[in-house]
Amino acid sequence: MKLIATDLDGTLLNAKGQVSLENARAIKRAIDLGIKVVVATGRSYGAASKPLKEVELIAPVICLNGANTYSEKMELLREAPLDKATAREVQLRCEQEGIYIELFTSDGVYSTSREKFIQVMIDILQTANPDMSEEDIRRDAEKRFQNEDVHFIESHDELFEREFLQIHKILAFSLDNKKLKDLHSIFDSNPGLAITSSGEVNLEFNHPDAQKGIALEELAKNMGIEMKDVMTLGDNFNDVSMLKMAGRGVAMGNAVEEIKALCQYTTKSNDEHGVAYAIEEMLKEL
Repeated sequence: MKLIATDLDGTLLNAKGQVSLENARAIKRAIDLGIKVVVATGRSYGAASKPLKEVELIAPVICLNGANTYSEKMELLREAPLDKATAREVQLRCEQEGIYIELFTSDGVYSTSREKFIQVMIDILQTANPDMSEEDIRRDAEKRFQNEDVHFIESHDELFEREFLQIHKILAFSLDNKKLKDLHSIFDSNPGLAITSSGEVNLEFNHPDAQKGIALEELAKNMGIEMKDVMTLGDNFNDVSMLKMAGRGVAMGNAVEEIKALCQYTTKSNDEHGVAYAIEEMLKEL
C-alpha cells in the first residue's frame, strides 16, 4: 500500500470526536515509512482540520464527500459544486416536507434555525441514549456548532440570489425514516445528484462527481499512485465509493453491516483505535 485514506467520524475519530494517540502514532509511523495519508470526510474543511491539528497531523483533505479537495498546504485542488437549479429543487422539497437542512457553500455552512437543529439532535441522542440526562444531551448537541462554523439566516432563499456562491452539499436531517426514504426516492433518478448518508437520520446531496472515491482516485493519480495500492477505511454509506475502488477496503468494527459486507477486511471499532489496528495489520504484510 502506498496511500491510506481514512474517513473521520465513526472511523479515525472516537466517540469524543478526537483522534486517539494510538491512531495518531500509527499514521505517523506509516508516513515515516513513505506511505501517503489522506483524510476523506463529509465535514467541511474547517471542521475536518480541527481534530487533526490537535494531534499535529498534516494531510490532504477530501471534504464534503468529495466536493472539495485540499492539499496539506491548504490549497484548493479540486471542487465539484451542485448545479444551483438542482440544489434549489432539493432545498424546496425538504422545506416543504418540514425536513431540517444545512447548505454547505463556498461561503460557509448555512441554517435557518439553531434551535431546530439542536432539538433534532436532542431527539436523536435521546433515542440512542435513553439514560443520558437532558443537560448532557443538550451539551452534546451543542458540539455540532463547535465542529462546524454555521451561519444563521432567515431563509435559504437568499443564498440562491448570490451570483458567485457555490453550493457543495445539502445535508438533510430527520427522525422520520419514511420522510427520508421518500425524499431519496424522489431524487434518486436525478442525474445531477449523488445521494448518500453518514447515519440513519440523514441524507447528503452532492454533485455526482463529488464522491470520496472519485476525488481520491484523482488525488492518487496526481501522486502517481494507482487505486490498487490504496487502503481506505470507513464506516458508513458515504464511504462506499472509496471502499469499493481501493485495493484494500477496510470496514470499521462499528460500521453498518452493509459496509462490512462489501469490504474484504474489518478492523476494530473507532473507540478501540481501529485505524491504528488496520494500519499495523497492513504494515505486517509489507
